[in-house]
Amino acid sequence: MVETIEDCITRLIDYIGDDPGREGLLKTPSRVLKSYAELFEGYRYHDADIKEMLTVFEDDTSDEMVLLRDIDFVSFCEHHMLPFVGVAHVAYIPDGKVVGISKLARLVDVFARRLQIQERMTNQISFGLDKHLKPKGVAVVVESTHQCMTCRGVKKQNTTMITSSLLGDFKANDKTRSEFFSLVTKG
Repeated sequence: MVETIEDCITRLIDYIGDDPGREGLLKTPSRVLKSYAELFEGYRYHDADIKEMLTVFEDDTSDEMVLLRDIDFVSFCEHHMLPFVGVAHVAYIPDGKVVGISKLARLVDVFARRLQIQERMTNQISFGLDKHLKPKGVAVVVESTHQCMTCRGVKKQNTTMITSSLLGDFKANDKTRSEFFSLVTKG
């Protein structure tokens, strides 16, 4: 007999001490399965999909920083499968090409909607943009609160984890890096 994913979720409900046969939980296994398809849709995207998704426009007039701040995301810690929620700030310096700004938000979602650690996700966003846009530089800062730390373990409610990834001019040029961080921290 092959156990379905719904069967596994039913067993999990039973394991935590509830009755999977009670009224409110009868459809929970199928709801969880459906929600997981959405929450982890980042696995559907591969490198070729990311290249296709990043709509690139030729533009030799833009040579200053492009920054999209406060991109909301939800991801899941790969260690406890609990959410971490926050914002990403993504910047690049064009080199004859720009990308549609909504695509920067989509790029964040591609990597956020997987089992993750924040450090890796931050790098995946910056390296993905760098690889497919080939700008003069890329900078990404991710700020989030991790439920694996707030609702279990040390239970620290007011903590924020911040990670960054700097490539090209953002890493090599102190002035460019400082400008980026001052724009990200302005409220």
